[in-house]
Amino acid sequence: MDHELPTKLAADAVGAAQRRLPPELRALARGVAVHYERKPRADVIDEGFPPDILGLFTGAAHGTELSADNLTPPQILLYLENLWEFAEGSEDVFREEVERTYLHELGHYLGWDEDDVAARGLD
Repeated sequence: MDHELPTKLAADAVGAAQRRLPPELRALARGVAVHYERKPRADVIDEGFPPDILGLFTGAAHGTELSADNLTPPQILLYLENLWEFAEGSEDVFREEVERTYLHELGHYLGWDEDDVAARGLD
């Protein structure tokens, strides 16, 4: 799979999602780096995440300090090949799922657990 088209589509979807956020959340969201990776690295799988994971938030959640046990700055990882496979090659479905996955991971940055994310329809 060519990485250029899915990366552009994903970046456009993330930008659109950010523009629709309320201003106070938009500013926070723009402070979290988003990385577009082909597939999850081996260390992610070794941590127990499934190989077909769509996205992942890593680092310190908003309002928490970086600590000795978590020196990673907040970031959202989007796994483009998994998202593309999920969308079965449909660009429209891909963009929708990128946006949904991005907002799900952003929720984790905001300190929401899986139940909180699900309650907001982002599971």
